[in-house]
Amino acid sequence: MRRPAVVIAFSLLVFGCGETAKHAAIEGYGPNPVLPEPTSTLFPTVNVAEATGWPAGAAPTPMRGLRVNAFASGLEHPRWLYVLPNGDVLVAETNKPPPPEGKEGGIKGWFMKMFMKKAGAGVPSANRITLLRDANGDGMAEVKTPFITDLYSPFGMALVGSTLYVANADAVVAFPYTPGATRIDTAPRKIAGLPAGRNHHWTKSLVANRDGSRLYVGVGSNSNIADHGMDEEVNRAAILEIDPATGTSRVFASGLRNPVGIDWNPASGELWAAVNERDEIGGDLPPDYMTNVRPGGFYGWPWSYWGRHVDERVEPARPDMVARAIQPAYALGPHTGSLGLTFADGARLGPSFASGAFVGQHGSWNRNPPSGYKVIFVPFAGGQPSGMPVDVLTGFREGDAAMGRPVGVTIARDGALLVADDVGNVVWRVSPAG
Repeated sequence: MRRPAVVIAFSLLVFGCGETAKHAAIEGYGPNPVLPEPTSTLFPTVNVAEATGWPAGAAPTPMRGLRVNAFASGLEHPRWLYVLPNGDVLVAETNKPPPPEGKEGGIKGWFMKMFMKKAGAGVPSANRITLLRDANGDGMAEVKTPFITDLYSPFGMALVGSTLYVANADAVVAFPYTPGATRIDTAPRKIAGLPAGRNHHWTKSLVANRDGSRLYVGVGSNSNIADHGMDEEVNRAAILEIDPATGTSRVFASGLRNPVGIDWNPASGELWAAVNERDEIGGDLPPDYMTNVRPGGFYGWPWSYWGRHVDERVEPARPDMVARAIQPAYALGPHTGSLGLTFADGARLGPSFASGAFVGQHGSWNRNPPSGYKVIFVPFAGGQPSGMPVDVLTGFREGDAAMGRPVGVTIARDGALLVADDVGNVVWRVSPAG
């Protein structure tokens, strides 16, 4: 009977403590974000919006000149999207796998599980990829059918020739693909194992290079700031490069706490990543970010953030690693949950979106007032960010309720923007008004 008493007392403390951000979230955007001194509280700030789903007929709010409609609804926790050459859209209906016995995270892990359940992340994983097809071109998928089932928390997808690669939480696997197919029943062929176990960050994003000779996988950290020791962080907080012909892999870049969205910059040919940064040093720190990813580059985690700003909580200190840390290219606001990333290559949303990147911001839990819960567009010029972001899709959160939370973003074959909403269980389609 002691556990409930402890839980109740701890709940009161958690919900009664915390701090309020001193700066507007927008000050944490751009190439030179505001970086105040870190703050700490006895218990972390917890500001979780309750996942409610969308009321009948409701939808997020597009910016002026755009419209939004449900491309597909009634999905189960849709997180990530991939567009096939024929225009079919694959959506990963997925969630975190259960932790191994003994890796539940103790009392803090119990509370985080409770908070994530409130936020809509506590549902079991459907473990499938579903195919969506808009056969008549009306902007809504008439076909919604299971494409690959019995996966293990699938996330990233990439088609190379006639091979479809899928990044499960524990491995990259491959399937033969026939254009126009609506189902794959072939057993998966394992290409390479991926860090699994505790899976504090479980998503594994995936892109292929131009000729398909290499795959790149985003692997998040196993903790906030190496809380379980660096032995659990081997090949994590990194982008891995995999040779699909041999299954061999190497660390392409490291020190990236949770590099979820990864995409190729069409202007420069560089790999870019959207990175979800650390928590519990204040509502204004540190900003999530997007950056070009240099081969062999190190971006600070866990010892520093935004380049060489030292995180004093991490022991033992590693000034040698801090000295190596590369400052990211562009900040995306503190605690915004910037997960989705896609460049506007092929988008047909108007001249304002000719060059730049769309970012799906899943939303904060460790900030008061909240941040994120929207899709933004960052303009680029000459292959680099060239201005402040604009809000493309908002209205996912109202007060303490989240009707939806955007994650993956991609460009459909017709040039519309597709957005996976894992709380609303919808894939939204953004197109020009009229």
